[in-house]
Amino acid sequence: MSEVGKGMPLHTQMFIGFVLGAVAGISANLFAADHWLLNGMITYVANPVGQIFLRLLFMLVIPLIFSALVLGVVEIGDPKSLGRIGGKTLLYIMVVTSCAVTIGLLCVNLLEPGRGLPVEVGQAILAGSADSAGAIVAKKEGFSGIDLLLNIVPRNPFASAVNGDLIGVMFFALMFGIAAAVLGDEKTRGFLSAVQGVYDICLRLIDWIIKLAPYAVAALLFSITAKLGLDVLKQLLYFVFTVVLALSLHFFVVFPLLLSLVGRMSPITFFKRAESAILTAFSTSSSSATLPTTLRVAEEELGVPRRVGRFVCTLGATANMNGTALFEGVTVLFLAQFFGVDLSLTQQILVLALCVMGGIGAAGVPGGSLPVIAMILVMFGIPPEGIGLILGVDRFLDMCRTTVNVTGDLVGAVVVARGEPDDSA
Repeated sequence: MSEVGKGMPLHTQMFIGFVLGAVAGISANLFAADHWLLNGMITYVANPVGQIFLRLLFMLVIPLIFSALVLGVVEIGDPKSLGRIGGKTLLYIMVVTSCAVTIGLLCVNLLEPGRGLPVEVGQAILAGSADSAGAIVAKKEGFSGIDLLLNIVPRNPFASAVNGDLIGVMFFALMFGIAAAVLGDEKTRGFLSAVQGVYDICLRLIDWIIKLAPYAVAALLFSITAKLGLDVLKQLLYFVFTVVLALSLHFFVVFPLLLSLVGRMSPITFFKRAESAILTAFSTSSSSATLPTTLRVAEEELGVPRRVGRFVCTLGATANMNGTALFEGVTVLFLAQFFGVDLSLTQQILVLALCVMGGIGAAGVPGGSLPVIAMILVMFGIPPEGIGLILGVDRFLDMCRTTVNVTGDLVGAVVVARGEPDDSA
C-alpha cells in the first residue's frame, strides 16, 4: 500500500484499508473461524497494529485538549477588545453545540444503530478488549449523582491527566484560560505563546499519525469482522445513516431557525450566499483550510461587519465544532450499543457535556476529533478498538460534519452581528 499510496489521497488509502480489512476478516470468519492460525494473526499482528495507532491517539489527548481550550477561552473572553462580541459568541457556541449533541443523542437512542448483535457477542468482545483498553488509560466507571458534580473539579489536574479524567482536565483548562484572559496579553504573552506552540505541535503530530490510519483501519477492521462477519458492516451502514440524519436535522432545522428568529435573515438567501464556503468545507474536510473563504463570504456575501466576521469565524474554526461534537456523541453511543455497554441517563448527560467541551478542543483538521472520541470511550469502559469500525467511513462523515461546522460559523457571524454597528475595525 505504501508504494501505491504515495500519490494517492489519504481518504482513498483509508478506503482501501477498509475494504481489505473487511474482505479479509469476513473471509476468515467464513472459512477459518476459530482456527489457531487466525487467532494468532489477530493476537500477534492485527491487534498490536491497531493498538499502536490507538496509543498514538491517546498520547495527544491531554496536550491537545488543554492547549485548544485555553486558547479558545482566551480568544473568547478578552475583556479589553471584543468583550460584548466575545460573550455573545461564547453563548452562541455553547447553545448551538449543546443543541447539536442533543440531536445526535436523541437520534442514537431512537434509532439504536448499534443494536442488533446478540448481547453475548458484544460482551465477549468487550471482555476480550477490556484489559488492553485499561492498559492504555485507567478504565473509568460512569459517574452518577453527586459524584458527577464533584468529579468536574479535579483534586490534582496532573493526576486527572494520568488517570484519564477528561472532564477534570477540561475544567482545569477552562479555568486557566479564563484567568489568562482576565490577566491580559502583557502578563500572559509568553505562556500563551508556549500554549500556541503546543497546539501547533499537536496538529502536526495528528497529521503524521493519521497517515498510519490506512494500516490501522485494515488491522482493526480485520480483527472485528473476523469475529462478527457481515453483521458488523450492516450496522456500520446504519451508523452512517444515523450520523447523516442528525447532521441534516441540525443543518436544515436549527440553523434556519436561528437565522430567521435571531439573525433576521432569510435561510434561503443565506444558503445561496454561503454556497462557496459550504462547498469548500465539504471538499476539504477542514474548518481551518476553509477559513479564508469563510471570512470572505461573511464580509462580502453576508454583509457581516469585518470585526465581527473576523472574530467569530476565526474563533469558530477551532472552537465552534458543533458538527464534530454531534459526531462524537453519536459515535460514543453507537459503540456503547454495539459492545453492549448500557449507559444511564446521567452517563449520557456526561457524554453530552464532554462532547460539548470536546467540540471546542477538537482540532479543525481532518481526523482531529479521533483523540477525543478515543478518550471518552475509555472513560466509559467502551473498547476503543471500535474506532476501527468508523475509520473507513470517517472521510465521508468528516466532509459532512465539517460542512456543518463551517456553516455554523457563518450562522454565528450573522447572529452575533445582529444589533452590532456596521463600522469596521
